[in-house]
Amino acid sequence: MVDFEKNGGLVPVIVQDVDSNEVLMLAYMNEEALNLTQKTGFAHYFSRSRNKIWKKGESSGNTQEVKEILVDCDNDTILLKVKQKGVACHTGRKSCFFTKFDTKEKILDKEQEIEYNFIDKLYHTLLDRKNKDPNTSYVASLYHKGENSILKKVAEEAAEFCFAIKDNNKDEIIYEAADLAFHTLVALAYKNIHPEAILEELKRREGVSGIEEKKNRA
Repeated sequence: MVDFEKNGGLVPVIVQDVDSNEVLMLAYMNEEALNLTQKTGFAHYFSRSRNKIWKKGESSGNTQEVKEILVDCDNDTILLKVKQKGVACHTGRKSCFFTKFDTKEKILDKEQEIEYNFIDKLYHTLLDRKNKDPNTSYVASLYHKGENSILKKVAEEAAEFCFAIKDNNKDEIIYEAADLAFHTLVALAYKNIHPEAILEELKRREGVSGIEEKKNRA
């Protein structure tokens, strides 16, 4: 019933609160994600940045219990009506749609936000900086200068981290490690690679000998 082939195997999914009819978010599904959603009763999506299927709320606990699945007249868009647990947006807001297009005004106050996965939130902030003024944003200026400038900063921060380790100064080690992690995330965001992809790779290597893993890679 759903035409996955029209858009390269993915279809957009509009997610709506079943009680209030508020539009919560937009995501994408492939056929496997839709099948998992039907089978489990909870929303599963396909992440284009992480290139994997994920269950909504698998890390935050903000799950979406699916109450109804509707398909549009062209069979290429899905509407999910869900019972939202917690919030839907990665920023900690109930809905992803909270910024007015013309004025850029935020509909909700900052005080109404709740704590969310910090790395995920930072990653999306870095993605947002791609469209900001390089004269007013440090990250935007790196993106504006291009790949070489981004990689130069990663190399510089890596060197400073190594020097901090050699100096055996705990506070300096933490400070430089944070700088290195931040600029690594900037580089990942530049290539649209979600940090969770790195965690998945580390999980894949769990229990595998480092020597054996290098042999397999070769």
